[in-house]
Amino acid sequence: MASAPIYLDHNATTPVLPEVLEAMLPYFSERFGNPSSQHPYGREAREAVDRARGEVAAAIDATPEEIVFTSGGTESNNLAIFGASRARPYRHHVVTSAVEHPAIREPLGWLERQGTTVDWLHVDASGRVSARDAERVVTDRTLMVTVMHANNETGSVQPIAQLSELARASGALAHSDAAQSLGKIPLSVRALGVDLLTIAGHKVYAPKGVGALYVRQGCLLSPFALGASHERGLRPGTEAVPAIVALGRACAIAAREVEAERRRLLGLASRLFERLRARVAGLALNGPALEDPERLPNTLSVRFPGVTGVAVLERAPSVAASTGSACHQGEVHAPKGIVACGVPEDQAVGTVRLSLGRLNDERQIDDAADALAAAFEEVAPR
Repeated sequence: MASAPIYLDHNATTPVLPEVLEAMLPYFSERFGNPSSQHPYGREAREAVDRARGEVAAAIDATPEEIVFTSGGTESNNLAIFGASRARPYRHHVVTSAVEHPAIREPLGWLERQGTTVDWLHVDASGRVSARDAERVVTDRTLMVTVMHANNETGSVQPIAQLSELARASGALAHSDAAQSLGKIPLSVRALGVDLLTIAGHKVYAPKGVGALYVRQGCLLSPFALGASHERGLRPGTEAVPAIVALGRACAIAAREVEAERRRLLGLASRLFERLRARVAGLALNGPALEDPERLPNTLSVRFPGVTGVAVLERAPSVAASTGSACHQGEVHAPKGIVACGVPEDQAVGTVRLSLGRLNDERQIDDAADALAAAFEEVAPR
């Protein structure tokens, strides 16, 4: 039986940690109560939800009352954007970046079609927006500045604290999608100064289908789904207790081990890059330099010269990674986030994103580098 591929796509999704799975399993069976019920089964479930809320809050330097559980990052982003828009219908301007996830781009595109003006800030070669550029477009009619905390393609960490300060000065809200940040780098909503912050469970070793939105105390949102008064009235529906318990445990682990894991992942990413560069002449790094402190330690986006990243991965079946390229009717189109950094399309198509995680070790990294280098040698023009 063939061995499983080496998994280097943690920015897409993470496996559920054994400790997280163990914590959630009882809430599928013997601890099955509805958290809104007043009998012992319900109280047990409510206590579990409250405990998880505290664990999520502690991981991002918030209070439990500021955590709203959702079905994941996409719902959290939609609740932040549409909830703010409905609560403040007199503001019709949003500032964001050109490299946002579709969970931001699509809701903002809908608002644009309804008459809201959206300024899409360009990024530099490292994949970052400029606070100075944001300052030029933020006005007293701005509803929100929403920029992701860390980019899923390049690993660039954005100047969120500066953007939040600009937003506050104009009376606007500051939101950041931090789905990629939690557990990889320190994360404090107080230090960032945000009003709203998105978390996705399946990026932090919890299961898919659960997430959270941090809503600063005093920040008014209107729900876009109606029902009972769950989650401060912002997200009606009986809580998914097993998934919420899992998210809480995953956040507790992330907060406890973030610094050690940051150092370990950076070491592995550096090892992978150096091993690849030694065998692939002309290999280039997308985004910020590895020694740049404002980057995700686990994310290595590289460009193989003269080939497509799709072709490299097709010939390296022992490595599970991604390219970010779009493939339509046999044509490969460059990943938009890399092109946005100023990389020509004919070079950007050579991109492979290698995102490392908790289950990777040095042996896997060496084997992956060798497999990718051998694949490149197969497809490289002669």
